[in-house]
Amino acid sequence: MQEGRVIKAYNSFFYVQIDEACELVTCKLRGKFKRSRRENGILPGDRVMISRLPDGTGVIEEQLPRTSLLIRPAVANITQVMITVAAAQPDLHPLLLNRFLVLAEWSQIPKIVICVNKKDLYDGEIRMFLSEYEAIGYPVLRVSAREGTGIEAVCGRLRGEITVFAGPSGVGKSSLLNRIDDGLSLQTGCVSEKIKRGRHTTRVAELLPYDGGFIVDTPGFSAVEFTEIGLERLPLFFPDFRPYLGCCRFSPCSHTHEPDCAVKAAVQEGKILEERYEAYLRFFEEIREQRKVERKKEWK
Repeated sequence: MQEGRVIKAYNSFFYVQIDEACELVTCKLRGKFKRSRRENGILPGDRVMISRLPDGTGVIEEQLPRTSLLIRPAVANITQVMITVAAAQPDLHPLLLNRFLVLAEWSQIPKIVICVNKKDLYDGEIRMFLSEYEAIGYPVLRVSAREGTGIEAVCGRLRGEITVFAGPSGVGKSSLLNRIDDGLSLQTGCVSEKIKRGRHTTRVAELLPYDGGFIVDTPGFSAVEFTEIGLERLPLFFPDFRPYLGCCRFSPCSHTHEPDCAVKAAVQEGKILEERYEAYLRFFEEIREQRKVERKKEWK
């Protein structure tokens, strides 16, 4: 058998890049995977073992353990997320930024980087833009895709990683990717021709080879809701909360209304950003409301 990585899944076919050679093999699933595909099926990014058939195609025989799982869109073994925002036009929305951060933390992506594009349009001191998030531990890259400044730092972060770009529309993700390498589609020409990937159309997640790693081309990185996150686990996805967890008067503590809450005290003392805590309260309420809806459905 041969080991490889699933580059793309489309119409019950899986395109696997074999490790020892830059060879793309069209594969189908062994029956045992078909029966369980909905629960834990093979996804782009998965490491797999395949057997070859006489006609050159393959069969996926084994799915190797995952290190991370991005839920929406479903991609396995991501090593890095590049959350892209704009310094201006459009202005930064802190709540949306924190949605992306929490989703990345929940998905157990090892490296989370914030990339600030359009620094040429910012009137203030750009090195201070999101410096509070650098203090939390998130690297912040400040770039201008239009001017081409700061791109080398982004490329350095991509080397050898499997990176998905996230961010709201209008922040310049496409322009940034074109600055990184305007031939990304051409570099995967053998892949694109075989799987009929449109140059400007992304309908399913696909891994594009880049500098010893991959850039994940996705139909959208959804950070809209957290219905699968449990209320009791939500604080764990705020790394700036972690030093204070377990230090509250009550256990468990929701960090919303209880007296003598260490998290709330840290907010009042300026040790936790107020906008981070406000985002936490918003997400907490969203999850709680969703639970109420689910309970009503169960009673019907």
